[in-house]
Amino acid sequence: MTGTQKLTRDFYTRSNTLRVARELLGKRLVVPDENGERVSGLIVETEAYQGVLDKAAHSYGNRRTQRTESMYQPGGTAYVYFIYGMYYQFNVVTNVEDVPHAILVRAVEPVEGIDVMRRRRPVAKDINLTNGPGKLCIAMNINRRLDRADLLGQEVWIEEGEKLATKQIASGPRIGIGYAEEYIEKPWRFWVKTNPYVSRA
Repeated sequence: MTGTQKLTRDFYTRSNTLRVARELLGKRLVVPDENGERVSGLIVETEAYQGVLDKAAHSYGNRRTQRTESMYQPGGTAYVYFIYGMYYQFNVVTNVEDVPHAILVRAVEPVEGIDVMRRRRPVAKDINLTNGPGKLCIAMNINRRLDRADLLGQEVWIEEGEKLATKQIASGPRIGIGYAEEYIEKPWRFWVKTNPYVSRA
């Protein structure tokens, strides 16, 4: 499969991060392998994090550390962090520089390079290859080397993919944010209703 058009900077720098999170569904995440061959998947689940006022966001209260500095970059920058001492998580920075919003990509449906994904993450069933944020990072070889990567560059990018109707998309509370007080129930997680690769966490 040959590539289609990469998303533009303007897609990422819009101020409505919830809209960007919804519109990322159906787009194709591409991370070429060490031979330059395409490894890709359709984004089927996202979570939006809205900066300094969002108690679930790493940048809540304008926290600016070596780790969170990526969130303060212009929209269209990758934010990759390590969690639980085990897994990487891939996020898309949105909004303009110094407005630290980001979107966690929680699950993708494998499209290209599936054999490569299987080697990296051996599982009994393909359905478990990329149906969670840590899983997809293993299968697609996403780690801290891609933190602050430009999503308009050649290391990792997102392309146009499948057009989804509004009725195909669901929303609900984000996962694993029990510390976020009144922000726990914000319906800022979005997923493709019938897609089997949506995470079960």
